[in-house]
Amino acid sequence: MKPGHKQTEVGVIPEEWEVSTIGDVCTFAGGSQPPRSTFKFAPTKGYVRLIQIRDYKTDEYASYIPEPLARKRCGAEDIMIGRYGPPVFQILRGIEGAYNVALIKANPSNKVDREFFYNVLKQEPLFQLIDGLSRRTSGQTGVEMPALKAYGLPLPPLPEQRAIAAALSDVDALLAALEQLITKKRDLKQAAMQQLLTGQTRLPGFKGKWETKRLGELGSFFKGSGVKKDESQSGSLPCIRYGEIYTRHNDYIKEFHSFISKQVAATACLIKKGDLLFAGSGETKEEIGKCVAFVDDCEAYAGGDIVILRPQAVDSLFLGYSLNTPSIARQKSSRGQGDAVVHIGSAALSNVILNLPPLPEQTAIATVLSDMDVELTALEQRLDKTRALKQGMMQELLTGRTRLRPGNAEPQLGA
Repeated sequence: MKPGHKQTEVGVIPEEWEVSTIGDVCTFAGGSQPPRSTFKFAPTKGYVRLIQIRDYKTDEYASYIPEPLARKRCGAEDIMIGRYGPPVFQILRGIEGAYNVALIKANPSNKVDREFFYNVLKQEPLFQLIDGLSRRTSGQTGVEMPALKAYGLPLPPLPEQRAIAAALSDVDALLAALEQLITKKRDLKQAAMQQLLTGQTRLPGFKGKWETKRLGELGSFFKGSGVKKDESQSGSLPCIRYGEIYTRHNDYIKEFHSFISKQVAATACLIKKGDLLFAGSGETKEEIGKCVAFVDDCEAYAGGDIVILRPQAVDSLFLGYSLNTPSIARQKSSRGQGDAVVHIGSAALSNVILNLPPLPEQTAIATVLSDMDVELTALEQRLDKTRALKQGMMQELLTGRTRLRPGNAEPQLGA
């Protein structure tokens, strides 16, 4: 054991830290929800906002209740627990307004700093514990409050709590800034796609006329084959499965997630650089026929339910972007067949109409958009690393394994 530390029921902690429980340092207050008949779904005089779990994701379902019925209120400074799932045990910052019974307000006592306590509640081990102890209530998963209250936590003196909270808040500010920048860059890319892929805006030096073409005029269609789910990790040869087009790829294939053996590859379809891969089946007509371009020069295969277009004399990366635009998606949607499972084949896809600029302009547009993708990917990777950094900081700082120097928020490793 390191000098200046002690063994406790919550592990080894610094000598001057205490062992407490969430119930010792916090009180909980349940919400209230008036009858649904009193709801209004637009801002109304004399009504206040009813805060529900889903409101943290979107304002689409915003509802309002008469102010006299809003006996329980929350504010932006409050800590909220989403009691019922799925997902279970959400820790949320408050939103100004009334709140419903599915949200619990956590009120830290004067023993604990509010921001420090917020980060204590966000710890992964606590999430895992509550998830494991959750009970079933009316078909929903709910938080076991006794288990939550009994959860043990190492508690540093208040000045150190505040220093830890400040350090983690700095990382939160960086995360928020990165998320805002990524959102801005995505919006810029969407605007660029709208302008460049429709010819509303031309890149400098390009004035040629655009042609109207059917997909069937651009090359030949054929189908993927083979590759069952249990074969998707059977070897080292890269493979694309149709479901991954919906969940893993956008516009063009940047990396592979399935790898098959030579035996499985023998029944799959070898794809070539420049091929366009369409998801041949899906759950909705709106998404049917999502397309990705294969732009790498490597051996790779396509599984079943994928329709492949091998184009000639066009820029495949340009097509990867263009064939997912709203106007093209509407055409594919109108040609999808089926209800529970929607299908689209080469015959339907071959009649999709698009406007094509001259080849040099296709390549220039594709380069602009792919450069924006590269920038977005770098920012997303930085965001992931920063999130991982915060998780590591929480594990170190909230357990006392790493201490902060007095008077600042710089970690003092090994102290």
